[in-house]
Amino acid sequence: MPHIHLNTDLPGILSLFAFRPETARPLSELAEVLLRGPSTLTRGERELIAAYVSALNDCQFCTSSHAAFAAAQLPEGMALIDHVRADPATAPISAKLRALLAVASAVQRGGRQVQTIQIEAAREAGASDVEIHDTVLIAAAFCMFNRYVDGLATVTPDDPAAYEQSAARIVTDGYLAALLEPTT
Repeated sequence: MPHIHLNTDLPGILSLFAFRPETARPLSELAEVLLRGPSTLTRGERELIAAYVSALNDCQFCTSSHAAFAAAQLPEGMALIDHVRADPATAPISAKLRALLAVASAVQRGGRQVQTIQIEAAREAGASDVEIHDTVLIAAAFCMFNRYVDGLATVTPDDPAAYEQSAARIVTDGYLAALLEPTT
C-alpha cells in the first residue's frame, strides 16, 4: 500500500505522475531524451542499462518495466535481459556494452565508485565520451526513479503482461505520450 494517498489505481511511477503532474513532465522528458533520443547506443541497449541498474537497486516496478521495454527492442528479447541481470560478464553482449554496464554498476553503488580504470575499459571497448556520459546519467537517473517509486511504496503489478502492454506503447509512442494516456 502506498505511503501517501495517490487517488489512482495506476502502478509505479505512473501513479506518482498522476499525483504531481508538474513533476511528471520534466521526469518524462528526461527519460525520453536518455532512452529514446538520438544516440549511438540503441534504444534497447539504453533500456537494458536502465533495467540493470533498477535490478541492482531491487526496484521491481522499474526493473520489470524497463526489462520489458528493452526486450521489445532487442532481437534476443527477455532471454538476453535475464542473462545480463544474472551475470553480465558472460552475457552475449558487446564488449562496449559490458564495459558500460560496469560503469553503470559503479554509479549505482555511488558516484565516486566510478574509477578511471572503468572509464578506460569502456573507451578501450569503443565507447565514446557521449556514451560514457549518457550511461552515467541513465544510471544516476534510474537510482533517483527507483528511490522515488519505492520510497513511496507504489503498487507493483505481478503480471508480466502488464509490463508488455506498457512496452508496446513506450516503444511506439515514447515516454511523453504515456503522460497523455497512462493506462497501465
